[in-house]
Amino acid sequence: MSMHSSHRDDGRRSRVGDTRGGHRAKSRTRRIVIGGGALAVAGAATVAVSLASASQYSGPTAGADHAVFVQGNELDGNTIHVFARDDDGKLKPAGTFATGGKGGDQIDAPTDSLASQGSLVYDDRSGMLLAVNAGSGTVTSFRVEGQQLKDRQVLDSGGEFPSSIAVRGRIAYVMNAGGAGSVQGFRITGKGLKPLPGSHRSLGLDNEDIPRFDTSPGEVEFTPDGRNLVVTTKGNNTVVVFPMKRNGLPAVAEPVVNKSAGGVPFAISFDASGKRMLVAEAEKSTVTTYKVTHGGKLKVLQQPLPNGQETLCWLERAGKYFYGGNTGNSTVTGYRMDKSGKLSLTNEVGIATPPSANSQGVIDLAVTEDERFVYVQNAVSGTVDGFRVEADGALTKVTTAEGLPVFAESGMEGIAAA
Repeated sequence: MSMHSSHRDDGRRSRVGDTRGGHRAKSRTRRIVIGGGALAVAGAATVAVSLASASQYSGPTAGADHAVFVQGNELDGNTIHVFARDDDGKLKPAGTFATGGKGGDQIDAPTDSLASQGSLVYDDRSGMLLAVNAGSGTVTSFRVEGQQLKDRQVLDSGGEFPSSIAVRGRIAYVMNAGGAGSVQGFRITGKGLKPLPGSHRSLGLDNEDIPRFDTSPGEVEFTPDGRNLVVTTKGNNTVVVFPMKRNGLPAVAEPVVNKSAGGVPFAISFDASGKRMLVAEAEKSTVTTYKVTHGGKLKVLQQPLPNGQETLCWLERAGKYFYGGNTGNSTVTGYRMDKSGKLSLTNEVGIATPPSANSQGVIDLAVTEDERFVYVQNAVSGTVDGFRVEADGALTKVTTAEGLPVFAESGMEGIAAA
């Protein structure tokens, strides 16, 4: 985006029982202006989608149950592209599964149709994969069995253009980016999702039903203790917080509004302790470290840290390291956090792995549960790169999956690992 799921206990992969413990290809060039800066983004989309459909697929599913899931976000019918992952991090196609809904494309979106993080979430506690169908205003749940997706369920998302999902314990919240924007809660049951009465809250935004990419909210996420639900609002330059009750309902009718320390706040992540919240900011490619205090107020612990790259939007943690996707120049930045909580770059240039001609349009990322591998979506190239995390935080490429939906009228967005 120019202007995910890891096993970290930041809300997307929960092991805790309640809410508090826990599309025809073509070339496209667009000029994007964010916060007074301008960026030319060009992409030639020529990769054909060749993965088998779930009904046609009869290949092997044996071996380890590790998988990487990629959301195609196709406008005529959203799909999940499943890849088997071996112990070395290499990926092999294992089938494609229809979500029963339609993908979406935000207005003027440059490379990332959903302009969000967390549009596809794997919850290891329940074994469910949750996906947004932005074009049809629905959310889909699957039961994951190895590399197979079963028991599909499709529900109304409670708003327009759903684009992000957060999970904590048995509760999931969907962020709807269209119109005024909203969050809607669901209870995770053995049969899928069930709407949570009394959970719907407005974000008070001013968007059309299909929002602009630069004014839509960026992500919804729980704090690791489950006490707060956090949403980044890019165009308003705010980070809003809903303090939460033990029953999974927001404790307030309207969110607590905090001004963002950096311009265009987008992605949310948490350190290993769960006490520090990191927010990636697209305007100047910075990351701010906060503490979420009592009552939903934010305290800045470290001022915005620039990475020297272009348009940082996505951010995920792998152990003591964090990795950010810079869609403006298609790079991945590495960060480390020391024992005192100070964040720094893993190297002076702010690039954790050399950029590649086959890795253009870097967007969302996912980290495996063991934190050994990072997978990065490349929207313009229609690829996913897999990297091994080295001891010094550097990333070594181990695999590239091809043939995914290339960004044109829409494009893939959303990735998760199991």
